[in-house]
Amino acid sequence: MSKAFASQADLEEKQVTFTKLSDHAYAYTAEGDPNTGIVVGDDAVMVIDTQATPVMAQDVIRRIRKVTDKPIRYVMLSHYHAVRVLGASAYGAEHVIASQDTYDLIAERGEADKASEIGRFPRLFRNVESVPAGLTWPTITFTGKMTLWLGKLEVQLLQVGRGHTKGDTVVWLPQDRVLFSGDLVEFDATPYAGDAYFQDWPQTLDNITALKPLALVPGRGAALQGEAQVAKGLAGTRAFVSELYDSVRQGATAGKDLKAVYRETCEKLRPSYGHWVIFDHCMPFDVTRAYDEATKFRDPRVWTAERDVDMWKTLESD
Repeated sequence: MSKAFASQADLEEKQVTFTKLSDHAYAYTAEGDPNTGIVVGDDAVMVIDTQATPVMAQDVIRRIRKVTDKPIRYVMLSHYHAVRVLGASAYGAEHVIASQDTYDLIAERGEADKASEIGRFPRLFRNVESVPAGLTWPTITFTGKMTLWLGKLEVQLLQVGRGHTKGDTVVWLPQDRVLFSGDLVEFDATPYAGDAYFQDWPQTLDNITALKPLALVPGRGAALQGEAQVAKGLAGTRAFVSELYDSVRQGATAGKDLKAVYRETCEKLRPSYGHWVIFDHCMPFDVTRAYDEATKFRDPRVWTAERDVDMWKTLESD
């Protein structure tokens, strides 16, 4: 392989930022590493996406405790990927909440994804031995919409459409107009689309836009504050997924094989997006999924550690 597999060469520690977005909302961000959202209600705290291991989650908890001593009662999973869910046990929450679609993905492919992601992200899974055996299972699931009240604070959990996965859930604070998007939105970070629905994703972003958030916590990248920054994050994500899929679809329609389409698409997108975090990591997975969707696989195939490496060798070999 001509370049290091996935993120195995990414070993540099990132600077963490803990940003207050409203009286009830905080963002834990780390220079393009996976973000965590925090909602502080009148009587309890909700954590949105947990970090990859319980040891890494301890830093989130330490920062929460600087702003509130209220119990962390809820963990919310925006989707099923291991870097988002395997730190859940650290919080001691009464409930782990996810969409039913996310629960189904955990049942179908959670073990495979766990092995796949640990192989791809050695730095994010440091102290992986702290992850309990098995998977992170939701204790509450919902379909479409669920509303929680943390005292007088309304917290809406919404499935606004498929994009990053079929189970994507956003957390919306209507009174503060703060939205936690999970990986449906990224900022200066490359969307991972190995489990994506490319043809659905732009409409899903339009549905987020219709909520008119004043602040948005993306899956990766800095927290977005103000209508202009939120619009920039949504537009950037929409442009990336649309341009990538259009390039792949055109190549597939012309009868080109996956490797040729991959190289053409990287060449097209690199000038605009090559500086984004994890671009080189994501592109083989993204183009493979887009090629599948443009040809014969409407639903994403399961990624395994073995499939990851085989795909990488095929696309990255000279």
